Amino acid sequence: MGKTLDLVAATALDFRARAERRLPRFLFDYIDGGANDEVTLAANSTDFGRIRLRQHVLRDVSHIDTTARLAAEKVSMPMALAPIGLAGMMSRRGEAQAVRIANDAGIPFTLSTVGICSLSEVKDASNKPFWFQLYMMRDREAVKSLLQRALAVGCTTLVFTVDLPVTGMRHRDTRNGMLTSSLAGKVGKLRQLVIRPGWLADVAIGGKPHTFGSLAALVPDAPNLNAFRAWIDAQFDPSVTWSDIEWLRSMWPGKLLIKGILEVDDALAAVAIGADGVIVSNHGGRQLDSVASTISKLPAIATAVGGKVEVLVDGGVRSGVDVFKAIALGANGVLIGRPWIWALAGGGPSGLADLLATFRREFEVSMALTGVTRVSDIGPELIDAAG
Repeated sequence: MGKTLDLVAATALDFRARAERRLPRFLFDYIDGGANDEVTLAANSTDFGRIRLRQHVLRDVSHIDTTARLAAEKVSMPMALAPIGLAGMMSRRGEAQAVRIANDAGIPFTLSTVGICSLSEVKDASNKPFWFQLYMMRDREAVKSLLQRALAVGCTTLVFTVDLPVTGMRHRDTRNGMLTSSLAGKVGKLRQLVIRPGWLADVAIGGKPHTFGSLAALVPDAPNLNAFRAWIDAQFDPSVTWSDIEWLRSMWPGKLLIKGILEVDDALAAVAIGADGVIVSNHGGRQLDSVASTISKLPAIATAVGGKVEVLVDGGVRSGVDVFKAIALGANGVLIGRPWIWALAGGGPSGLADLLATFRREFEVSMALTGVTRVSDIGPELIDAAG
């Protein structure tokens, strides 16, 4: 029989399938999996699918403008790349590759605290300011140092994640030995590696060094995932309250977006401490399982604080149509996480560029077929309540 034709990837899920074929299982499951039974992980996507739009015809849609503003920046569409931990293990120097593609696409890139590439490496790869994501750590001097370094490389927007006082129960990581020092875990990971020679050559060997980028000076034995997990467990601070976020606000002169908001009272608290925006997020279903999907929580939060701060949403966004739905339900913009890392892992830089172009075209088509030509014209009247 002849070789099976490898069809062109068209959607985020196409790239997901490619990433699954390319990555060792423990790395694929790290980015793909959720907490516990993954109920919330599934709901994030399926709840988008339940939303119906209103189609309008015979409107002049010959000139459609998808541009918007996020965190005071003009963007080509109301979307940013979310922070992805260990992105540089999914594709060679993944964070540096992703920021280049995001720059070309005209949207912001967010570097994770636990990225492989450092702040300085991402700056060198970028031609415009990028966003930086941070967790609160017990070592406040380390937090200050990271903030100063982010400012030094020109970051103007800080994405501060508040929904990780402890790590969620991610059972896929346990099953495949992602973070274990046991003999069985090591043997299991070795088996996964030897059947992925392409990843071994390109990323494991060609993508060195595998330090934890911006944290390399802080984490002992940084390339070791077990050492890294031990450091995370020791440094993530479950005692953090809103008073600590006030301290952070006093330290950061740029835009501050609070990520991990699901309830109106928490959104109001973020406004009260001086945040410039909130990101409605359940950490991609990776923290507390059985909480509601982000898109179902968005309208109430947008109603409560949308006139005061920017409201963004992540979790479950898989297409430009989903971007349109989020805007119609009150968001100023969305962040995408898994789709961009699937595309980069499964298709390299060209794969990510193609996916972002598809998102923009899908968003543009959604605008045209609902009869609007500007992002500011997208509103709840375009949601079909009967759906």
